[in-house]
Amino acid sequence: MTKIKICGLTRADDIIAVNRFMPDYIGFVFAKSRRQVTYEQAVLLKDNLNPKIKAVGVFVDEPLPNIIKLIKDGVIDIVQLHGEEDEAYIKKLRQESNGPIIKAVRVQSAEQILKAEKLPCDMLLLDSYQKDQQGGSGKGFDVSLIPPLKKPFFLAGGLNNENIESMINKCRPFAVDISSGVETNGIKDEKKIEQIIKTINEINKK
Repeated sequence: MTKIKICGLTRADDIIAVNRFMPDYIGFVFAKSRRQVTYEQAVLLKDNLNPKIKAVGVFVDEPLPNIIKLIKDGVIDIVQLHGEEDEAYIKKLRQESNGPIIKAVRVQSAEQILKAEKLPCDMLLLDSYQKDQQGGSGKGFDVSLIPPLKKPFFLAGGLNNENIESMINKCRPFAVDISSGVETNGIKDEKKIEQIIKTINEINKK
């Protein structure tokens, strides 16, 4: 059963759409990005989010106190780290919070993924490598680089309704992470969210 994450929510309309179609996770991006939200925006969005949907906070080398405040205030349930966060950083974060931690890998080699798996995180997120970009590029990567992993992983990078079935069948990820694949002109598109969730639910029934 592949779980679903819709990432990069920024508007009240995005929350209405996900509440209607119920992915397992949504993502609020706090790192610099066209999808970046402030603490205040995230509070308002989370207040209206169905509590059955887990909110993931996406960060790049964020000062730890900022993340811890978001967790303790109930704005996010899960932390996703997209920067150069090392073992010491993740251990310190774990001491301050008991929520799951996802470490993102901008995939360049199998060895790199296996090295990341040794970090004290709960899950990995495998995304495409783009120079000077920490994620959210909307481009895929060579999934044949993914080695057998003990930790569950999210598959990201260029996923959309046209390729989602083949990518799930190839990679058997714990979850898929979709952002630009459910957008039209850079804005979340309710119809695309509905379509891809319906497609994944059909795949899960097979």
